[in-house]
Amino acid sequence: MNEKIRIGMIGLGTVGTGVLRILRQNADLIRRHAGIPVDVERIAVRDLSRRRAVDLPPDVLAGDAMQVVDDPRVDIVVELIGGYSPAKELLLRAISNGKHIVTANKALLARDGAEIFEAARQAGVYAGIEASVAGGIPVVKVLKESLAGNRILSIYGIINGTSNYILTKMTDEDREFADVLDEAQRAGYAEADPSFDVGGLDAAQKLAILVNIAFGASISSDRIFTEGITAIRPLDIEFGKEFGYRLKLLAIAKAADGEIEARVHPTLVPDASPIAKVDGVYNAIQIVGDACGDLMLYGRGAGSLPTGSAVVGDVMDISRAIVTGASALPVEAPAPFAVRSMEAVSRPYYLRFMALDRPGVLSQISGILGRWNISIEKMIQRGRKEGGSVPLVIMTHTALERDVQNALVEIRGLTCVSEEPVLIRVEE
Repeated sequence: MNEKIRIGMIGLGTVGTGVLRILRQNADLIRRHAGIPVDVERIAVRDLSRRRAVDLPPDVLAGDAMQVVDDPRVDIVVELIGGYSPAKELLLRAISNGKHIVTANKALLARDGAEIFEAARQAGVYAGIEASVAGGIPVVKVLKESLAGNRILSIYGIINGTSNYILTKMTDEDREFADVLDEAQRAGYAEADPSFDVGGLDAAQKLAILVNIAFGASISSDRIFTEGITAIRPLDIEFGKEFGYRLKLLAIAKAADGEIEARVHPTLVPDASPIAKVDGVYNAIQIVGDACGDLMLYGRGAGSLPTGSAVVGDVMDISRAIVTGASALPVEAPAPFAVRSMEAVSRPYYLRFMALDRPGVLSQISGILGRWNISIEKMIQRGRKEGGSVPLVIMTHTALERDVQNALVEIRGLTCVSEEPVLIRVEE
């Protein structure tokens, strides 16, 4: 029997430092819960001479990550360097060496997760991925264990803190996107190149992982319809408020009729819904199951200690399995599902047109919408500006995306419409 569980870490950046601090500060608690001491045996770093935020014995650090994955003393390899290569090769090498793995690498899992999980199944080792989706929020564990007896019907997630921070500031302070983005970068909430976050790509990668876990479906993030928040204006946020909605960047997944509907885009959600009240850098994931009904998980989606907490949680689960001699279950491989085309999605829509203030304009626009089977639920026409353009805002009943896009093609051609129409999808 092991006298202790030995961890090999690859990377000692923000998350790695958080993992090390948690393991040290809560060592007694972790030992009691895991049933055995958990210690860090080796850590691979790029620069051995760099000063660290934590004190380490010199013999713990390694300049070559292969020294960690090939070390016979290491039981669990924790990969925290991110990216595709060499992270993928290192994880597969660790698995082939019979080591359990833990990773926070959402990009790699969204693209090559099926291959990594299959290698782990074949080798009979555990793969911990909790930290890859929502920082300290234990959504993976909830879906795999607590809700394992449910058929998951849908998932709605605010899973990018940068975008949520920006939209919260725009909503509460009536500020433009560029202004708030600049503030977020100065505060450290947004990267120097924020496109991955504000463009929705980060959320799409996380959604691909959630779809795999929740629905047993293998899809890559490049098959998920993705639209970011860069075109959002305070004007549309304010009109949304008048209709009783709040704007969020949502990651949405649903399973129906053998297909997976997966999309990331700005979404108007009712003010009264729990997810509408999630502000700032916080994340939330709303899950609907056939038995559990509607529930929501909420917390910090990033950061040294929240993400480190998720990593340590996976390490402890695996440690308990090692102590008890439990083998990794041969979980069924994810099935390739058909991804529903965005054109086939049906939703209510928010539409805003900048239209000339003259008679007959509303009848022209509503006539085109009617010909494409789009009915109007509510409408706001703001201000009078004879000879100039004024906002005409329409909230539709449920309509087919294909029909809405075809209607917008016709409306763009009207001489009375002076700007590109704005479309925001609505979730009830």
